[in-house]
Amino acid sequence: MKRAAPADPKCPSTGSAADFLPRKIELPALAQAAAKCQGCTLYCNATQTVFGEGPANAIVMFVGEQPGDQEDRAGKPFVGPSGKVLDGALQEAGIPREKTYVTNAVKHFKWEPRGQRRIHSKPSSREIAACRPWLEAEIQVVRPRVIVCLGATAAQSLLGSAFRLTQHRGEVIKDSKWAPNVLATLHPSSILRLPDHDAREAARRSFVQDMKIVAKHLGAKPRRTESAPPGALAPEPSSKRETAAPRPPRSQPAKARAARHGRS
Repeated sequence: MKRAAPADPKCPSTGSAADFLPRKIELPALAQAAAKCQGCTLYCNATQTVFGEGPANAIVMFVGEQPGDQEDRAGKPFVGPSGKVLDGALQEAGIPREKTYVTNAVKHFKWEPRGQRRIHSKPSSREIAACRPWLEAEIQVVRPRVIVCLGATAAQSLLGSAFRLTQHRGEVIKDSKWAPNVLATLHPSSILRLPDHDAREAARRSFVQDMKIVAKHLGAKPRRTESAPPGALAPEPSSKRETAAPRPPRSQPAKARAARHGRS
């Protein structure tokens, strides 16, 4: 039988966020209580708790895995590069950003050092379970019409460990215990990790299509834009610059030609 790792006396934890839930389950009280959460040991190395953000009457809730480096520093979810991809997709799909609630399955940034950088490290199932009472409370308050799970970790947190994103991405699950409609798709960060621009842009467009499925269940209409949306990925600079072909010289007016040849 595998023994659990001994508790770190410098980083005590109770094992569950349920021990820190406030008596009054409302968003301001939840956010305040979460700031002091020691349900797991992730708080020891994180800058701060990154609680969800959005109106209590949001029509759709987006659930990611955990805050990233920029979110950890800012204390707000989805403010980094992934957030920009999400915002652009919402705009294309016609989903009002101000009517969404964004949060994560885990409220603290789990990372490992790599030189001077802090690199994302996937939270364990124990850490996800310890943090789940916060997510359940957020859902209880917001009661969104649609929940969108961004990535496999968020999907399995709500839909069970047997759920496979590769098999059920974009499918709308009706009347679950969480919301009338639940859909899982990829996390925006996975788009940014793809190796080349074409692959990233193809994945982004596919992500937008999933957002349009969400919009359909919200009654929102996609926006038509001539210019590139905010989340569109700029092409990588090429080492070989393409130069425009030189234009042929303009033909001279008849009088100018005649004057050159001595004719009037």
